[in-house]
Amino acid sequence: MLRQVRLFLALAALIFVGLAGAASAQLTDRQSEFYKGWLSTADRAESVVAADRASDAAMEQLRSEIDGYRNTFNTARNANADRIQTLESQVNALGPKPEDGVTEPEDIAQLREHLDQQLNTLRVPRIISEEAFSRANGLISEIDRILRERQRKQFLERGPSPLNLSTWPAAWSDIREALLGLFNETSANLSSAVTKERVQNQAPAILALLALGVILLVYGRKWSERGGDYLRRFGGRGTGAWTFVISLLRIILPWVGVVALTAAIDLTGVLGLRGTLLLQQVPYWAAILFVFDWVGRQVYLMASAQNFRRLSAGQITEIRIYVDILAVMLILHDLIGLFEKIENIADSTRAVVIFPVIVVTSLLLLRIRQIRRSDPPTEGGEPPRASGFSQVVEVVRRIVFMLGVSAPILALLGYTNAAEAIVFPAVNTLILIAILVIVQRFISSLYGWFTGQGDNARDSLFAVLVGFFLALVSIPILALFWGAREADLSEIWSQILQGFSLGGVTISPSNFLTFVAVFAIGYGLTRLLQGGLRNSLLPKTSIDPGGQNAIVSGTGYVGIFLAALVAITVAGFDLSSLAIVAGALSVGIGFGLQTIVSNFVSGIILLVERPISKGDWIDVNGMMGYVRDISVRSTRIETFDRTDVIVPNSDLISGVVTNYTRGNTIGRVIVPVGVAYGTDTRKVEAILGEIANSHPMVLANPAPSVVFQGFGADSLDFEIRGILRDVNWVLSVKSDMNHEINRRFVEEGIEIPFAQRDVWLRNPEALRSEAQDPTATASEQRAPSTEPAAMTEGDLDGDGGDEV
Repeated sequence: MLRQVRLFLALAALIFVGLAGAASAQLTDRQSEFYKGWLSTADRAESVVAADRASDAAMEQLRSEIDGYRNTFNTARNANADRIQTLESQVNALGPKPEDGVTEPEDIAQLREHLDQQLNTLRVPRIISEEAFSRANGLISEIDRILRERQRKQFLERGPSPLNLSTWPAAWSDIREALLGLFNETSANLSSAVTKERVQNQAPAILALLALGVILLVYGRKWSERGGDYLRRFGGRGTGAWTFVISLLRIILPWVGVVALTAAIDLTGVLGLRGTLLLQQVPYWAAILFVFDWVGRQVYLMASAQNFRRLSAGQITEIRIYVDILAVMLILHDLIGLFEKIENIADSTRAVVIFPVIVVTSLLLLRIRQIRRSDPPTEGGEPPRASGFSQVVEVVRRIVFMLGVSAPILALLGYTNAAEAIVFPAVNTLILIAILVIVQRFISSLYGWFTGQGDNARDSLFAVLVGFFLALVSIPILALFWGAREADLSEIWSQILQGFSLGGVTISPSNFLTFVAVFAIGYGLTRLLQGGLRNSLLPKTSIDPGGQNAIVSGTGYVGIFLAALVAITVAGFDLSSLAIVAGALSVGIGFGLQTIVSNFVSGIILLVERPISKGDWIDVNGMMGYVRDISVRSTRIETFDRTDVIVPNSDLISGVVTNYTRGNTIGRVIVPVGVAYGTDTRKVEAILGEIANSHPMVLANPAPSVVFQGFGADSLDFEIRGILRDVNWVLSVKSDMNHEINRRFVEEGIEIPFAQRDVWLRNPEALRSEAQDPTATASEQRAPSTEPAAMTEGDLDGDGGDEV
């Protein structure tokens, strides 16, 4: 009944579309047949999901069909979006439809009807596609849920234990029958006339493949070494780049030889069904052996390049042997799985056969872990510590080792599926980590070769980014190792392509990359405009350096804002749904970041009003120096001792700031000097005036002046006051004038006094009595005397004296 209702709705929609009149947007006969096929597939899928009796392979096949429909509907539901938006804007331009009883002009009514008809014509296929897409999504989710549940049950399923000795004879009998069947099939084919005739017909191809395979297996590695010697002529010695390439050739050429031998044996037709299935896996098993051996060799080469600082040559060699044995264990695991599929053996037989492989694999992992724990300590006596990407790798490696060692216990308890799902993915994960480290080292070596950094490139930011990228790329591979289905990964990728919703805004890779590209272009154009203003246009104007810096900075902020605005618009982000959230967050941001906001606003005020500019000499809060940079949050001041002081912009706006060079560099210098009492003041005034007027930095208009400040405690105080052309030279001018004052005063015999003091001692007889009677008590020594004070030293200059 439900199916009939859906079909009726679809046909009704098709009839409506046919009456609409827009032939370009109507569903064609082919599209109608496609939709009917989808309805049939969807109804069948719902029945299969409800029954939950189909095999995993049938479920995967059904899911693949639904996914194909879903992709088609996803494309169709986004079709004609621009045209629909244009028609909606045209309808909105006509205004709201008149209420009942109000007559609309005939031409406007006809235009409105025509636009509505076009809109409905375009909307029907989108509505149908949207409904079908949602239904396909739901069915795929149901199928994935069923398959994951089956996978979980299989993982936790408990079977017979391999310690049950009663299952051993049956297991041995199954193995013997499999080997006997393989031998009998091969023997029968060898004696068959058909096989002999086939070998005769295919003899040239078979011999050519055999020769190629043997040659590559025997001479492949030697040719790789010779090719490496030739490649080293192009440079790069000592970087390890060509060594890496040669190591790849050492495994690729022999592997091609194995493939050639496999193809030659397959052409003979001497193998039966069992032998053919085994032969098909030989290239894959050979690849496992070659790759594992390649990893062990690379580990040895890296340790050799480091002079075996962490592990000795013997330990590395031992690890290489264990890695090769691990490859054999993986091949045996695949062979047992193939044996189970061909012979359809019992669970007890599989548990008995796979248990030795699990135990050996776990022991190898444990031994490799023990060797790595024997790393020598550093110079400080502490064990070596990894950091960054290496630390993450080490943590993952430890987790994998722990899981691998726990596998035999699970197998003994009967959880053979769980043990297999742990120990063999653990081996694959460790090898993958080793490959990532090797590849990262190779790419870093290439980078060091091209940039001239050498081995230092391995610790550069580029190496870290390469490691992060490789780790990101390896995530899907690790997921496959640990039981994820290819359909799971494709579903995640499909969801990524469709985008995710964040606060009502749909973000997908396409619009995100569009946003990044447009913003990058706008940012680059802004920087080019700033560079043109800073280096070409503004220096040719009469604007001061501070104003030029303000214009350049303001252009940068406006350009970045416009670039972000244009990028958001072009990418199609609708931020209107985030307005309420942004309004709510603005309150909390206002309280939590009020200081930063205050500095930001103050920075804008500084750039607009320019009370200070770049290059000004200012004094703020006791800090004096030159303004070197003004940003929106803070201002950088370079002090006279060449240190940078970062001052928040709010301090420059709300505080008291002294700007010595605002507008111009003219400033005043004051040079104080004192002369002895009795000196001719007019003569001193004339000398100081000549000194001030003779200095080249002192302006003649206004003329410098000499001020007789007054009578000081020790001297007659004068001051030279002059206006300098550049106040930045004030200290140098003071120094020059002081040198000249000293020279002229010496020539004229004018004395520059310095303070002198006479020391008076009260009751000197008490001091003499203490010296004569050392047995006097402390209280007697401190007792005040009523004798009048006596002067022990005269006033040398007649200035009086101080009492002590």
